[in-house]
Amino acid sequence: MKLERLLGWPSEPHTVEDLHGRGYNFDPRRLRELIVEEDWHHDDYRQPLPAEAPGEPVPGGTFEHACALMRDYRFADDSAVHAIFAQDAPLAGRDMLLVGRFLVFDFRLGVRVGEVVDETRDEAGRPVRVWGWNYRTLRGHLERGEMHYEVWKWLDTGAVEFRIAAVSHRAGIGNPLVRLGFALLGRREQLKFYRHTCTQMAELTARHAGRAAPIAAPRVEA
Repeated sequence: MKLERLLGWPSEPHTVEDLHGRGYNFDPRRLRELIVEEDWHHDDYRQPLPAEAPGEPVPGGTFEHACALMRDYRFADDSAVHAIFAQDAPLAGRDMLLVGRFLVFDFRLGVRVGEVVDETRDEAGRPVRVWGWNYRTLRGHLERGEMHYEVWKWLDTGAVEFRIAAVSHRAGIGNPLVRLGFALLGRREQLKFYRHTCTQMAELTARHAGRAAPIAAPRVEA
């Protein structure tokens, strides 16, 4: 069923091309203020992945494989959401059409990739290699917010982890039925997606490393 018929929202995107030039549905410059003023959700997940030897990422190892999975949005495999984007588009600035199912309705929601991080930094006196990217929600999305996906490798121990950091808040929804349904179930489905991405990343990287050990649950930071 077309979401626009329920929402009275003719701006629902149908293709990736519909997203080009489309603005955000919030002001990124005021993000910190909005989080406080409107009591946005703040989520932080840390999923352990198969470790490597200490030092820089091993060619073809967990870190590099996790980066490739993230670049192709493979962490959403087998979930209710899949992404459509131009395969040859640069990652930074990439428009992505997220297609999923909420209740009995299909929906198409636009996001745009912002910064791409690729650096070695110091965290509490420990060196860590970080690669990742974020995206922000575009006009027509059911939510407003920003999500960061990153893979970290601690160079002193070789430990590798997948991280999600997100801030979000419901966008204005015109139809009262959909607004009620999203208020009741939207948050549950959001957290379910986060847990799925963590499990998917752990399973795919473990398979790549040839390991069949039980997968540790993600840590949820307060």
